[in-house]
Amino acid sequence: MRVLVTGGAGYIGSHAALRLLLDGHDVVTIDNLSRGHAQAEATLETLGGDRYTPIRCDLHETERLSELLTSEQIEVIMHFAAFAEVGESVDHPLRYHHNNIAGTVSVLRAMHEARTPRIVFSSSCSTYGEPAADQIPINEDTPQSPINPYGASKLQCERMLADLAEAKRRANEPFAYAALRYFNVAGCDRQTRVGEDHRPESHLIPICLQAALGQRPKMSIFGTDYPTPDGTCIRDYVHVEDLADAHVRVMGVLEPGDERRYNVGIGKGFSVRECIESAKRVTGVDFPVEEAERRPGDPPELYADVSKIERELGWKASITDIDETVESAWKWFKTYPHGWPES
Repeated sequence: MRVLVTGGAGYIGSHAALRLLLDGHDVVTIDNLSRGHAQAEATLETLGGDRYTPIRCDLHETERLSELLTSEQIEVIMHFAAFAEVGESVDHPLRYHHNNIAGTVSVLRAMHEARTPRIVFSSSCSTYGEPAADQIPINEDTPQSPINPYGASKLQCERMLADLAEAKRRANEPFAYAALRYFNVAGCDRQTRVGEDHRPESHLIPICLQAALGQRPKMSIFGTDYPTPDGTCIRDYVHVEDLADAHVRVMGVLEPGDERRYNVGIGKGFSVRECIESAKRVTGVDFPVEEAERRPGDPPELYADVSKIERELGWKASITDIDETVESAWKWFKTYPHGWPES
């Protein structure tokens, strides 16, 4: 199958592109490198050879996107390209609406013009906002009520997909989509072919590993008085390789008229303290940790009910041990302690 991956030089996009190449698909990636890395593309090119084509392109170049979809004979899009930092979205909401929402409008317009029939969309558990305690674990029918511009942008994109699907149905034109609502994505390719390089870094496990490398003097736990067993927040950490597998699985079953929405997680959570202790075990470094005040908007627990994707697609996370997830990231961080070398 010929697949276009948007944001293919980024963290999740590069892992998905790698998986597609390993499965024998032809892959075209687009990225403007505002947050992606050219070295990720170079690595994929080495691995994929003639089956991989990286193209420098911005989401808002609608006509060019349409031409690419046609000339490259793209059969399905995996749409990852987005800004994904909650705090940044609160400080710069228009940046998120422009990039995530308007960018997706451009992708969908290009799809329409090129008659590309299928898309797998990178959504987020942030669309659920702060569910009540009796709604944990979160299933796909949990009300979507985002509390920040990032989550709102992902929800708006889901709504656009549904609207387009309805219009295509009325016009009797083939169209199908899946929206995968990720929980916390973690880990790296276990052979360190691609990895995680955010600047600045805001994710818990990479911050722990940077502290273990001595790149941070300490790390902070924001809130130790939550109603959880150890007083710290609990989150669902899905390994990025399992996430890529979920995309490939849903891509393979999309049929005209399909509208699929799935949570992607491991179905259980680990606390902040558990993640820190895992990082210390894996690295062998007892890095400093301080306790700090709660941050606004951090729910005590968020983890997924993944029974729907397991029931309908037979998908289930294969990596559910937090040490295994941290170990895969540690291998990457030891190999590339300062991130991709081109930066």
